[in-house]
Amino acid sequence: MSEAVMDQTHSEAHSMADFTTGSITKKILGFILPVLGALVLQAAYGAVDLLVVGRFGTNAGLSAVSTGSQVMNLVTLVVTGSSMAVTVLISRYLGEKRPQRLSNLLGAAFSLYAIVALILFIALVFGNQTIAVLMQSPEEALSMTEQYLAICGSGIFFIVAYNLLSAIFRGLGDSRSPLAFVGIACAVNVAGDLFFVAVVHMDVAGAAIATVLAQAISVIAALAMLKKKNTGISLRKENFGFNEETGRILRIGIPLALQDLLTQISFVIVCAFVNKLGLTASSGYGIACKLINFAMLLPSALMQSAAAFVSMNAGAGKDDRTAEGTKICIRIGLIIGAAVFALCYLKGDLLSSIFTSNPEYIQASAAYLRGFVPETIVTAVLFSLLGYFNGYQRTIWTMVQGLLQTFVVRIPFAYAMSTRPNASLAAIGLASPLASLFGVILNLFYLRWFRKQLLMKSQDALSQN
Repeated sequence: MSEAVMDQTHSEAHSMADFTTGSITKKILGFILPVLGALVLQAAYGAVDLLVVGRFGTNAGLSAVSTGSQVMNLVTLVVTGSSMAVTVLISRYLGEKRPQRLSNLLGAAFSLYAIVALILFIALVFGNQTIAVLMQSPEEALSMTEQYLAICGSGIFFIVAYNLLSAIFRGLGDSRSPLAFVGIACAVNVAGDLFFVAVVHMDVAGAAIATVLAQAISVIAALAMLKKKNTGISLRKENFGFNEETGRILRIGIPLALQDLLTQISFVIVCAFVNKLGLTASSGYGIACKLINFAMLLPSALMQSAAAFVSMNAGAGKDDRTAEGTKICIRIGLIIGAAVFALCYLKGDLLSSIFTSNPEYIQASAAYLRGFVPETIVTAVLFSLLGYFNGYQRTIWTMVQGLLQTFVVRIPFAYAMSTRPNASLAAIGLASPLASLFGVILNLFYLRWFRKQLLMKSQDALSQN
C-alpha cells in the first residue's frame, strides 16, 4: 500500500471515532447505544421465531424452536466472541497509527472465517440429529428440532459473515452501520415468519427459512454499506489466505471463542437438565431464554464497547483513559441493569405472555426468570471488566475465568437444583448470577495485579527515557 493510500486510510477510518481524545462519557455513549440497538434488533428477529410459532404453530414446534435456538445462539455467540479479535486489532492499529496493517488483517479474517463457516455448516446440517438427541429434546419435538437446526445451519455462512462485518465496522469506530443492516434483517424476518408460519402454516420449517432469508439480506446490506463507506482500505489477492495477522487473530480469538463456547455449552447443559423435567418446563425455559437474550444485551454491548475503547487507547499509550472508560461502562450498566432486573422480576409473567397464551408455560418461564435476573446487575460489572481485559488482549485470562465460572459454579449448582425432588426452575435459574458473582470476584483480584503490572511497565519506560 502506498504512503498516500496509508495516510488516506488512517484519515478516513480513524475519523469515524477517535476514542483517544475528548469526553470519555460522550464517546462511550455515542458508540454503545448503536451497538445496543443492533443487538436488540438481532435478538428480536430470533425472538420473533418463537413468538410466531407460539401463536400460530404447535406446542411441539414451540419446544423445537426453543431447543434449536439455544444451539444457534451458542454458535452465534461463539462467532461474535471470537470475531472481537478483529475489532480489537483494528482499534489497536488505529491507536498505534499503523493503518497499513489493516489490509492483511482483513484478508486473513475473511479467509479464516470462511473455514469456520464451512465447519459449522457440516456440523449443523449433517449432525443435526445427534445435536437434537444430545439436547434431550422432548420426543414429540425431536424431528422438528432436527429440521430447525438443518435449515438454520444451511444459512450459517450468512451468520458468520454478518458478525465478521459487524466486528470490522466496530473496530473502525462505526457502530451505526451494523444497526442499520440488522434493522433490515429484522424487518425481513418478521415478514417472513408471518408469511411462512401464520399464512402458509409451515410451522418450524417456516420460522427457520425466514431466519436464513433475513440473515442473507443483512449480509448483502452490510457489504453494500462497507463498499459505500470508502474506508480507504485496499484488499488485493495477496492479502487473502494465511499471513502474520492470522496468528494474531487466533491468539486473541481462540480464548474468546472457547470462553463463549464453554459458557454457552453450560447454558445448553442447563437446557438439557430442564428438558428432563418435561415439555412444560422445556417450553417455559425456552420462553424465558428469549427474554434473557434481551436482558443480557446491555452487558454484551458494554463488553464490545469497552474492548474497542480500551484497545484504541492502549495502542495510544493512554492507560488512565482505559481505566476511566471501564468505570463509566460499569456505571451505565448498573443503572440500566437495575431497571431490567425490576421489570423481569416483577413482570416476568406479563413478559412471558408475549410468546404464548399457555398459562403453564407462562408460569414456568416467570419462575426461571425470578432466579436468573440478578444476573442483569452482576454482569454489568463482569462484562465491563472483561471488555477491559479483552482490549489489552488478555483473552487467555477471560477464558480461564469463564472456565472457572462454568465448571465450579454454574453447571454443578444447576445440576444439583434440577435433581432435587420437585425441582424449582427459579432455583435452577439462580446458577447464572452466582457464577457471575464468582467471576466478578476473580476479575477484581486479577485487575489489581494487572494494574500493578501496567504501572511498573510505565515506570520502567520513564526510567529508560
